[in-house]
Amino acid sequence: MKLTLKSGSIRYRFVVDGPRKPDGSRFQIRRTFRTKKEALDELARIRHQTATGSYVLPSKLTVDELLDIWLKSANRGVEQATASNYDSVIRPVRLFLGDKRLQQLTEEDIEAFVDWMLTRGRQREGNPGTGLSVRSVRLTLGRLRSALTLAVRRGWVGRNVAEYVRVPRDAVRRGTQAQAVRRPWDESEAKSFIEAIKHDRLFGVMLLTLIAERPAEACGAHWDENVDLTGSGTIVVGNTQTIVYDRRKPRGMRSTVVEKEPKTHNGRRVLPLPSPVRTALVQFRTLQAKERLAAGDAYEASGYVVVDELGRPFKTDQLRRRAHRLMEQAGVRRVRLYDARHACLSWMANNGVPDTVVSAWAGHSDLSFTKRVYVHPDPQSLRVGSDKLGQLLVS
Repeated sequence: MKLTLKSGSIRYRFVVDGPRKPDGSRFQIRRTFRTKKEALDELARIRHQTATGSYVLPSKLTVDELLDIWLKSANRGVEQATASNYDSVIRPVRLFLGDKRLQQLTEEDIEAFVDWMLTRGRQREGNPGTGLSVRSVRLTLGRLRSALTLAVRRGWVGRNVAEYVRVPRDAVRRGTQAQAVRRPWDESEAKSFIEAIKHDRLFGVMLLTLIAERPAEACGAHWDENVDLTGSGTIVVGNTQTIVYDRRKPRGMRSTVVEKEPKTHNGRRVLPLPSPVRTALVQFRTLQAKERLAAGDAYEASGYVVVDELGRPFKTDQLRRRAHRLMEQAGVRRVRLYDARHACLSWMANNGVPDTVVSAWAGHSDLSFTKRVYVHPDPQSLRVGSDKLGQLLVS
């Protein structure tokens, strides 16, 4: 349609049916251009995209609203803990980009978001206002990509602007260096810790974490269902206890303890108890029986292995705090309980235990993952290689 404006200028306008709206109603597109060629080119583009399903309807949808839709889809059939993790991981996206219109989001916005996470994105734990770890940034960026992929699939945007955004190499290098600083105990440190805490009430529990039980696995163990102290003794790793954070609940009530089966078939396993661990657990159960008699009706017969003097089960964060306190009292380097687990897996791998056994003991289905992430050659283990080379090189 040719239009003549009051000023005498010529304009070219068209009105064409676009794709149907999500509710099925008709959607008309109106465009006006200075030249006929521009109008015809745009008309052809719209008709082609409408026919191929690639035309994007204008939308006021925000990033925050997209994340709500994505969460609803992503949480279908997943466990409560996984849903809580998804919500926590995308929290930085809501804070930095939530109010932005989805169709106005650019690759530069995503890059600025990544830089913000690396420098100032931490909101909880540690030092708020400092940078998140490279691992956390990658997890959040991955979830944002997934949400934007959903938006592309549903025709709300033409492309995923986060698809090619990566964490800068210098940040990855700094993260790798920081990871190297956090090293597990070596053999002498593990032995020093064991010697220092052998008279502590939680000695048997600490030994459980050292033989490669995760904190959630130790806290989830029940005496009757999982522990057999007859003969040489075994422990079944078949129940985990984790803390799920739900932001929707009132403050002070947002942390909930959730019990569940291990994530994988390999995670459920039966571990033969090393003799010192069996002995320590026998002593711990005897002590708990005395504590129950002393407490009387105040005792909570929960049946868990890891409990306090009144029978109340430990949460995983409580177990970690007690472990760190014992490390401080023992005068050994403070490490995560996961790093203590790493130390024992490394010791097994570096002292002749077959890789398949180490992986099964850890509860992994991927042998290469065990070797790549959990097995660390420490200087004492490398001494074995030096001795072997000495035999070769002797004249």
